[in-house]
Formats: sequence, structure tokens, C-alpha cells
Amino acid sequence: MNDFNKKIFITGASGGIGSAICEKFLNKKYVLVLTSSSDEKIEILKKNYGNKHYYYKVDLSNSENLEKCLFNISKDHKDISVIVNNAGITQDSLLLRMNSDQWSNVIQTNLNSNYQIIKSLLPNMLSKKYGKIIGITSIVASTGNPGQANYVASKSGMIGLYKSIALEVAKRNINVNVVSPGFISTTMTDNLNTEQTASYLSRIPMSKFGKPEDIANIVFFLASEESSYITGQNFHVNGGMLMV
Repeated sequence: MNDFNKKIFITGASGGIGSAICEKFLNKKYVLVLTSSSDEKIEILKKNYGNKHYYYKVDLSNSENLEKCLFNISKDHKDISVIVNNAGITQDSLLLRMNSDQWSNVIQTNLNSNYQIIKSLLPNMLSKKYGKIIGITSIVASTGNPGQANYVASKSGMIGLYKSIALEVAKRNINVNVVSPGFISTTMTDNLNTEQTASYLSRIPMSKFGKPEDIANIVFFLASEESSYITGQNFHVNGGMLMV
């Protein structure tokens, strides 16, 4: 397929990693179909990328709202060839203090939304016998993390979901993979104090945080023809912090 005919769907487009993914594909002349959670963020996206792309305000934590929006997206954009499920939230708490809303909101936003999005957009890919589906999970999906049982469960669930979908669609020329970032320089790491930063860096053999572009680069590789024989895999990008 010609790059100029390719259209990519990206959730969480306004975050640090999301922005880097958008820029990478924009530079490669893709048409962007972007979602974000607020009117303010949508306006910023429009200002950044212009009117040749498509923007949708979507509340991933609201399954009904998401379902309605996906119906329109699947109808209006039958030529989406790449899906990048990047959006995610945290509502951290130790399990004994975690309330049911904290659990449900994170599971819906980070995991259930992936099921809804892929189920809605996959039929168009199946009919064209072409597609690349990429999910952004996390290093903690493989290690666990205290105070993040909901987040870790959602990200671990994504890995199992994507592997299963990969098996279901492998014969239809659709590749399904996940990327598990370690510590990436975003607003979260910017807010760490000196002691916290030193503690995290001491656990990373490369002694540095990754850049959002490090994630965007592997996402682009997985969306390209150069990865056509790769499916059902979990790619760790973490500076050596976890080797599996």
C-alpha cells in the first residue's frame, strides 16, 4: 500500500507519547484520525495538525459514548489501515483502599476501550485484507507495581487481548502487536524530585529515561511493511530495565 493512501487512528493523541506518534506519521504523509478527551485538547490538536486531518472528542471511560463515536468513525473512515491504542489513565491506590470506581474507570479506559475500538474498526480491515493494530501497554504489565493493581491489570489484559486477536486475524494480513514502554520523559517524569529521579535512573542500565520518539519509532516500524512477518509480540522499550 502506498503511504500517501494510509490513514491512522490514534487515541490519546495529545499526550507526550501520543504527540510523538502523531508527528512521526505526519512526517510520513499519513492522514491522522485522532481522539482526545476534551474540547480544549481537540482544539490544540487542530491547531497543531491542521484541517486535512480528523478529530473526535471521545470519553473512553464512557462505553456508550465511545460506541456511538466509533460507529461514526468506522462509517466515515473505512480506509483506516493502522490503529494505535495509546490512551491510558491512572487512578493509583493500594488495593485495600481502592474503590470500585477507581478500578472500573481504569479498566474501561485502558482495556475495555481497546476491545470496543478494535471490534468496531476491524471489519473494514478484514474486508481489505490489510491492517496494523498496535497497543501501548507498560513495563509494569510484566513486573507488577504496588499501588497500581488496576492499571497493571488493564495493561496486562491488553497483552493477552492483542495476542489472541493476532491469532484470529493472522491469515488476513493483519498484524497485531503491543509496545511496553519503560520510563519515558513526559510530564510525569518531569514532576519527579531529584531523589525520585535518581532512584528510578539507578534501576535503568542505560541510566537515562527514554524519549517519546523512542516509542513513536517502534510504532512506525510496526505499522510499516518492514514488520510484515511480526505479529502477537510485546516489544519492551525500557533502556534495559526489564529483559524478558
